[in-house]
Amino acid sequence: MPFLLPLLALLLLSAAPTVTEVVTSMSACNAYFLNQKPPQISGILEGGIILYQNRYKPICQTLNNKRTFVSLYDNTNKIPVFSAYKYPGKQEVPRQQKWKIEPQLEDETLNANMELEDKSKSYVHQADTRDYINTLGFEKGHLLPQSYGWDQNERRATFTLTNSVPQVNSFNTGSWSNVESCVKCVLDEYCMGNNDQTEGFVVIGARPGNNFLNNKVNIPSMLWSAFCCYSKSQGTWLAGAHWGDNIPDGGRVLQTKTLAQLHQELGGSSEAFPGTNCPLNTTVTHLYPPLSKFCKCPPPV
Repeated sequence: MPFLLPLLALLLLSAAPTVTEVVTSMSACNAYFLNQKPPQISGILEGGIILYQNRYKPICQTLNNKRTFVSLYDNTNKIPVFSAYKYPGKQEVPRQQKWKIEPQLEDETLNANMELEDKSKSYVHQADTRDYINTLGFEKGHLLPQSYGWDQNERRATFTLTNSVPQVNSFNTGSWSNVESCVKCVLDEYCMGNNDQTEGFVVIGARPGNNFLNNKVNIPSMLWSAFCCYSKSQGTWLAGAHWGDNIPDGGRVLQTKTLAQLHQELGGSSEAFPGTNCPLNTTVTHLYPPLSKFCKCPPPV
């Protein structure tokens, strides 16, 4: 009957599979930002507005009908500007290692089977795994680490080329890995709010460099990371930042900095958590000693 057709169409639409979503505004994915306010990246994302929308694409990273985190992707340099996540706590989940691409960046028609890259296609607007072949000294490095994911689906979702950048091997597995571990440790131990639920916000970004991997994918000159949360146990907001040059590691230690120091390093009007209660001029280094037995946080300067 005719009156049933609109209902049938609605039911079919609701049953359609959902994959990663390229959207038109950062506000479409604002659940992963503290107070629903995206970072301020000078010259790129200001006041929540993407300045060059043909180049910078907001992606609500989605897998199996579940949104997991958000990235702002630079389809010229073919690396993300940043990825952001609302950290919900920890549980033991097996590691995933199957990398994916984002079909929507290529203006392709999506279906449930296009999650993995098509080996027969050449991708114009993004990197793919072939760009990392024969790249001695570099590897695919996450911005949002897979270890931050709450469940298997969230960890699988981080293995997308729209969340990865070329990293020097020893940097990725050395000092930057220690930063990721330290931040996660602080989030787990101290970022429990008045509702007794773990909740913290992280933003991890990359500064483009002057060199390209296989003449296609920009090699970042520096990676940066910022976190913020309210801590019931400490009775205050906590925040901190780290950054490091994407160069051979040599056993270096990346010290914890303040948000204000990070903003100065990024330049212009950049802010990791604009318009929030995140402290700009304090760090969490005083909380590191009790964590020293099982965390990889840097020692005091």
